[in-house]
Amino acid sequence: MEPALIALIVIALLVVVVLAKSVTIVPQAQAKVVERLGRYSRTLSPGLSILVPFVDRVRATIDLREQVISFPPQPVITADNLQVGIDTVVYFQVTDPRLAVYGIANYITGMEQLTTTTLRNVVGGLNLEGALTGRDGINSQLRSVLDGTTGPWGLRVARVEIKAIDPPLSIQDSMEKQMRADRDKRAIILTAEGQRQAAITSAEGEKAAAILSAEGKKQAAILEAEAERQSRILRAEGERAALYLQAQGQAKSIETVFQAIHDGKPDQGLLAYQYLQTLPQIAQGDANKMWIVPSEFSKALDGLANLGGASDGKSWMDVAPSGDGGNGGAKPGLDTSSWFESQLPRAADQPEAKIELSSITDSAPAVPTPPPLSQVKADVQASGPAADPVVREQFDVPDQGEAPPR
Repeated sequence: MEPALIALIVIALLVVVVLAKSVTIVPQAQAKVVERLGRYSRTLSPGLSILVPFVDRVRATIDLREQVISFPPQPVITADNLQVGIDTVVYFQVTDPRLAVYGIANYITGMEQLTTTTLRNVVGGLNLEGALTGRDGINSQLRSVLDGTTGPWGLRVARVEIKAIDPPLSIQDSMEKQMRADRDKRAIILTAEGQRQAAITSAEGEKAAAILSAEGKKQAAILEAEAERQSRILRAEGERAALYLQAQGQAKSIETVFQAIHDGKPDQGLLAYQYLQTLPQIAQGDANKMWIVPSEFSKALDGLANLGGASDGKSWMDVAPSGDGGNGGAKPGLDTSSWFESQLPRAADQPEAKIELSSITDSAPAVPTPPPLSQVKADVQASGPAADPVVREQFDVPDQGEAPPR
């Protein structure tokens, strides 16, 4: 091989190496820090870049995307002297590649140590219950401290999350017992509250039932009393009407007897006979141990003897027959149509029969108005043989086969 060809090949290889050293490509979301002769020169952005061969070199390639770092559980002692393991997660992003390369030797290790120390400072001022329930406060404090400290490193801390807090097994057992006791307590309270509500509801129901029962008894007593009052009023009215009718009947009887006596024109003989009929009744009493015969008794016997015909042979019972076959002249009949008609107002119209009860909404049953006795007598006369003989006899209504009284 000729020396010229060898030299040409060497020159070609040298050109290729120089071109490879001078041309670099930066991917998207990354940045490269370039040094020239050991000093910082510039930061290459994504795309194609040209370097000076053997003078410029790429110191580091930085990822500009948001990164997530999960740290292993760190032992932390709380304010109540309990050791717990806390596992944290940090979300951060490189904002300045130059500071990330030259500001700290290893920003991942520095962030881990900073997170651990800050976490111990924050949790050390809280007790176990505060640490378990105050995660949001711990996350906010960690983010504030980390973001302020990592600013000179060219980093931005987006958020910090506590992934787990693991207390000791003994504490976990105690917490489970406490939670179980608290749940049992709440169950007992809820059961007691349910029984209380049931008792209250039952008592209210019994109270309402007792009130309704008492109200019903009250209404029944009122109605019963009012019914008794009405029945007494009606009985009193009936007794009063009966007494009034009886008095009317006695008055009519006395009037009739008195009129018959005056029409018969009684003499001394009739009075003597009546006097003799009364004497045995006077002697019938058990208390009558002694009775005195009046002085007029002999005169009464003489008058009775004269009536028997001792003087002239003509007795007072000898009466001349009348022309129509009767014993005397026909007497005009008595008008008995108004004997059984009460002049009293009916019971429903009397003031003592009126009912005014504010607690009773239903009106009392209407008392039927009895028809006048004259109408009843007319109905009995119209019924004829169909009427009851006792009713016809009571209202002085003759049968169709009998002649009406004259």
